[in-house]
Amino acid sequence: MRLTRLFLLALTAVSASAVQAAEPVSALHCGKLFDSRGGKMLDASTIVVRDGKIAEVLPGKAEVKDAEIIDLSARTCMPGWTDLHVHITDQSNPKSYEEEFRLDDVDFGFRSVGYAEKTLQAGFTSVRDLGGEVAPHLRDAINQKLVRGPRIFAAGKSIATTGGHADPTNGYNSELSHLIGPPGPTEGVVNSVEDARQAVRQRYKDRSDVIKITATGGVLSVAKSGDAPQFTVEEIKSIVDVAKDYGYRVAAHAHGAEGMKRAVLGGVTSIEHGTYMDDEIMSLMKEKGTWYVPTISAGRFVADKAKIEGYFPEVVRVKAARIGALIQETASKAYKAGVKIGFGTDMGVGPHGDNAREFIYMVEAGMPAAEALQAATISAAEVLGVDDQGVVEAGKRADVIALSGDPLDDINAVMKVDFVMKDGQVYRRDSRPVLE
Repeated sequence: MRLTRLFLLALTAVSASAVQAAEPVSALHCGKLFDSRGGKMLDASTIVVRDGKIAEVLPGKAEVKDAEIIDLSARTCMPGWTDLHVHITDQSNPKSYEEEFRLDDVDFGFRSVGYAEKTLQAGFTSVRDLGGEVAPHLRDAINQKLVRGPRIFAAGKSIATTGGHADPTNGYNSELSHLIGPPGPTEGVVNSVEDARQAVRQRYKDRSDVIKITATGGVLSVAKSGDAPQFTVEEIKSIVDVAKDYGYRVAAHAHGAEGMKRAVLGGVTSIEHGTYMDDEIMSLMKEKGTWYVPTISAGRFVADKAKIEGYFPEVVRVKAARIGALIQETASKAYKAGVKIGFGTDMGVGPHGDNAREFIYMVEAGMPAAEALQAATISAAEVLGVDDQGVVEAGKRADVIALSGDPLDDINAVMKVDFVMKDGQVYRRDSRPVLE
């Protein structure tokens, strides 16, 4: 009997060893490697990937036994990027406003598959989707590998006030509004502290990953004001407090100074857009540790489209022309003032897949290239509250991209992503998508 037990134990050990040996191992030979933690470029390195994780990072062109060699020796490697502000299930076009009435969520869902693929192919292995009921479902489909795309941290429906930027009935005529009835916390529209608490709990029920509020008016909503405050400090505090109960962080869309001030005092994690941010707000954000996500790409896009007659409804066009052009200047002032900056584009306003152009705009605004890259890697991970991505280190997710060129020498190299790996799986190689 004892011999039988020993034989079974030995057989089990051999089987386990065989399984371990069968795990796919990749060795990425990188010509250069961006150290996102230190904000500097390292010389040639070898990234060893096993079971979706980074197993080790070795200097030079190291030999790794039984590994698939991926030759990136003429490339610059770095952690996969994170875009902290997208709307991945939508994309602006001249018919966007009428499509809200003609199309179903299923239609937007099918469109989102292509948007997700473009985003991943551009080097963004993670995104934070800040407002869209389809996004949590797309997130699940990607996680189940039914479709291809970045890792999604989804807000679901944004929380607004009546008539506010994310009130879903803005622009409806009185007859239609009466037929539908006034939206409430379930639909993400609140008018009291109690409503605000209920809205967060509904987002939990809807399986959101993050909370987004619209602390001021917005550019693209069919409403007159693009910057008036739309929540009380007490309402925002109640949202933040309940969000903490569920482990959520809160992002606040805000253009106007008063709305921003209330959001920062209320304890939000990040301010999005921040167009009319002033010295007082910047000092308050530094004091509270609040992050700023500028979304320069969206500002430039709407300012440009405002010049085209009929692209936006007139009430939107006026706001787009006035507000959009200011965001890059605000980002420049915020950086010089020492406000913490995360990377975000608001893609969905502009075209998905063009996300990396934000790096170029950030550098134009006075941010060093290394810090712009950190904003989309290690800083973005901090904004999200995760510690398993944003750096190329042992034990972290194997999210690795490679570029033709060195973005510290020429930031335009960010537009030349020719290798993408997410969780150890290669999705782009030699500048072409890898088909499964």
